[in-house]
Amino acid sequence: MWKLIAFRLLKAIPVLLIVATLTFFMLRLTKGGPFDQEKPIQDEAIRKQLLAHYGMDKPLGSQYLDFITNLAQGDLGPSFKHQGRQVNEVIAEAFPRSAELGLWSLAVAMALGLAAGLIASLKKNSFLDYCPMALAMIGICVPTFVMGPLLILSFSLELEWFNASGWNSFKDRILPALTLGGAYAAYIARLTRGGMLEVLSQDYIRTAHAKGASPARVILHHGLRGGLLPVVAFLGPAAAGLLAGSFVVETIFQIPGLGRHFVEAAFNRDYTMVTGTVLFFATLIILFNLIVDVVQIWLNPRLRST
Repeated sequence: MWKLIAFRLLKAIPVLLIVATLTFFMLRLTKGGPFDQEKPIQDEAIRKQLLAHYGMDKPLGSQYLDFITNLAQGDLGPSFKHQGRQVNEVIAEAFPRSAELGLWSLAVAMALGLAAGLIASLKKNSFLDYCPMALAMIGICVPTFVMGPLLILSFSLELEWFNASGWNSFKDRILPALTLGGAYAAYIARLTRGGMLEVLSQDYIRTAHAKGASPARVILHHGLRGGLLPVVAFLGPAAAGLLAGSFVVETIFQIPGLGRHFVEAAFNRDYTMVTGTVLFFATLIILFNLIVDVVQIWLNPRLRST
């Protein structure tokens, strides 16, 4: 297990280097720059001073070497739009809100998805099977940028149960978590149903029933361990999707998280902020996938030999 973890972490280094390099050059090669739309910088002398201050007057190769050198020291550089602040500081301040949104969304996805999938698998080809799976299909088809405004229109503007934006009270967490977690609840429901149906047809499940084990014990003790393997495998991509989806949801609900900073940085051509955010999220995705692999091996020891 420790060899696997060490090997995966070593593999992550060149992956992150490639991500950093592609992000750096793609941003530099696109039209426009961080100071092109600033009204006070109409004087070319002031513009040159700003470019020199941020090292952007150097050749592109020299800028890249400086970037990689600072990155190796854990320094993501100063933000062009957050005056006097480092990208590390902005990420450290904003990420806890994005992490909280992701955890609430994952809790919603797991609670709704597992419950719907279990009920559908136990009541195969009945109304309690068709209804949750139909709702799951609707959840898969409706994107977050449509679901979010619909929830705001229904529960904020019409019923006035929740605030349309903000991140102050517990009530402010509900609509964003439902928006972001609802789609993944649909995937988890279908995966849970399929995994449980496959496991419940195995011989060892029939043996457990023949030995007199209660239905609850057969499902919880024998069935879930194997039936949830597809769900566990999905959690890595789901975590990545929750992080990427937070960009849209945080913008819709005006949540001051890292996703909203990323969107604003992309519009403002804040090179260092965009690069730092991309690298940060890429690192998180690698760690999530590693955790999922470890959990899969723990649930299915046969994977240790592969």
